[in-house]
Amino acid sequence: MKTRFFIIAGALAVAMPTLAQETYENAKIIQEDLNGTARYVGMGGAMDALGADISTISSNPAGIGLFRNSRADVSFGMVSQQDAEDYSHGNTTNMSFDQAGFVYTQRTKQNSFLNFAFNYKKSRNFDYILSADDQLQNASQNKLSWVKLYNGLLYPDYSPRDEGYSPDLDNSYITCNQLDDIYTRNLFYAAGDGNAYFYEATGYDFDRAHKGYVGEYDFNLSGNINDQVYLGMTVGLHDVHYKHISDYTEYMVPNPENIQVLNVYDERKITGHGMDLKFGVIFRPVQYSNFRVGLSVATPTWYDLTSRNYTEVTDGNETAWAKDKYDFQVYTPWKFGLSLGHVIGNCVAVGAGYEYADYTATKTRIITGSYYDYWTDSYHDDSKNDQVMNSHTEATLKAVSTFKVGVEWKATPELALRAGYNYISPMYDKDGFKDGTLESNGSFIASSTDYTNWDATNRFTLGMGYAVGKFNFDLAWQYTSTQGDFTPFMSYRDRDYSDFDNIVGSQKVDNKRHQLLLTMGYKF
Repeated sequence: MKTRFFIIAGALAVAMPTLAQETYENAKIIQEDLNGTARYVGMGGAMDALGADISTISSNPAGIGLFRNSRADVSFGMVSQQDAEDYSHGNTTNMSFDQAGFVYTQRTKQNSFLNFAFNYKKSRNFDYILSADDQLQNASQNKLSWVKLYNGLLYPDYSPRDEGYSPDLDNSYITCNQLDDIYTRNLFYAAGDGNAYFYEATGYDFDRAHKGYVGEYDFNLSGNINDQVYLGMTVGLHDVHYKHISDYTEYMVPNPENIQVLNVYDERKITGHGMDLKFGVIFRPVQYSNFRVGLSVATPTWYDLTSRNYTEVTDGNETAWAKDKYDFQVYTPWKFGLSLGHVIGNCVAVGAGYEYADYTATKTRIITGSYYDYWTDSYHDDSKNDQVMNSHTEATLKAVSTFKVGVEWKATPELALRAGYNYISPMYDKDGFKDGTLESNGSFIASSTDYTNWDATNRFTLGMGYAVGKFNFDLAWQYTSTQGDFTPFMSYRDRDYSDFDNIVGSQKVDNKRHQLLLTMGYKF
């Protein structure tokens, strides 16, 4: 008997008008890349105590206080993914506009300056193609939805364990994501006898193209006191443009319905804005020494975001689909930095830095309504913490330490050579998983079941710069490597019947990326 698929559109939008996001989706947004000017990237970003580069506006705002001349910079380049193939919805190589900004300096005393700066940078480049395939030992995505239905997790007061009870699919949802809803309404009852059935698979193929960026717009006020202490503050505005398109295909075990494959097409867009504050100080412990120490702190970035998705499931003949739109909030953790810098003989600069951010403290928030502010003549959202999802985030993510080192050597007054290295500790707990059984709004709006636990990240950078009069031209190359464990859906072990176990393994995936960056600057 052929599967009797039918169409559903926006069903979840009616049932859940105020929603929060899920841990793994949030993690994509809140991470940052090493990006900025080619000089900054070429030295591995280890310039937070050295300063005098506009990219320090976001990592240590006091770095802008070391400028003695006004200047402007613009940076662009190319990002290329290694060991990957073009996917129909994405390319492995893309051009990128990465940075543009200026610093205006004003002398206040003989050895003191007050500086103003603005800088745009692409703090997160989402361009990435994720591909995976593996065997499934009679597990499947739709079986995961079935066991949730069987255990009464999808619809109120109903489980196939309860004899003589028919499901009321129009009731409010408990932990029913969009895929659960599509499978239950269109697949499980296809036999026409009132019973719910699932369909096992022998293997899967998966491809996803990630696109977009987070743009950061920083406004800075900084200065120095007698060329001994440097202070800075930056107000940061963030602009989010994220999109992914994926195809997930399962090859089914022979079944009475003659369903050979099931394909899930998923498209999600996340847009919005955020704001944070950053403070920094750089000081010379020894007067007239070129050795400097830097300290910095960044508040959480307070994001207001909107997510839109379109998801469809097809058996090769007929298709069922769902779509949704919702607003939510995410607050990132505080970030702290310690840095060291030293200049040797006016020809060698050495920098090192350490950053710490506890991502277990990331908060997702449910929008509960809005209120009118008479002082600003505008409406603002009321929200509350999604306690269930925040507990999941605390168990899934980890505190992250970032170590940065870099060196610059001026071979001639005009020519500089640079190198750098970063180590970023893992953000994900190795035992973490996307838990589709959580009674959280973040689970209700999910349209994909896959997740990846990424390991540590290593970055290697090289660069060079050439100055001609008031102009400078800088070039940098960055290689980033991260390995992770991809899983198409969470495993489930039934408490009563082993036949209902739905166990799936993980597949190793890589994210190896090359960046080529060019900066053109002018001193005025």
